[in-house]
Amino acid sequence: DIGNSIDEKVWRLPLHENYDKLMNSKYADVQNINYSGGAGSITAAQFLQRFIINTPWAHLDIAGMAFSKKAANLNPGGATGFGVRLLNNLIKEFYE
Repeated sequence: DIGNSIDEKVWRLPLHENYDKLMNSKYADVQNINYSGGAGSITAAQFLQRFIINTPWAHLDIAGMAFSKKAANLNPGGATGFGVRLLNNLIKEFYE
């Protein structure tokens, strides 16, 4: 896949109706944040899934990878640019 070809680690998140419960709200039809903790990136994707119909889509949860205080196995220190090469190669491979 494209992630492996550019050495950016990605995987499919599990989307399931059980995660919908985490977006229930007392005040609105839906809330876009999970206040019970855990599964934040999954519930974010589950939220988007409610509004995107008949269109291929992807949720890139890049906030946690955007900046790193020090270098690690998956990213350099400082601004990582994670996801930029991924999107660039996706466009190049499928849309140019």
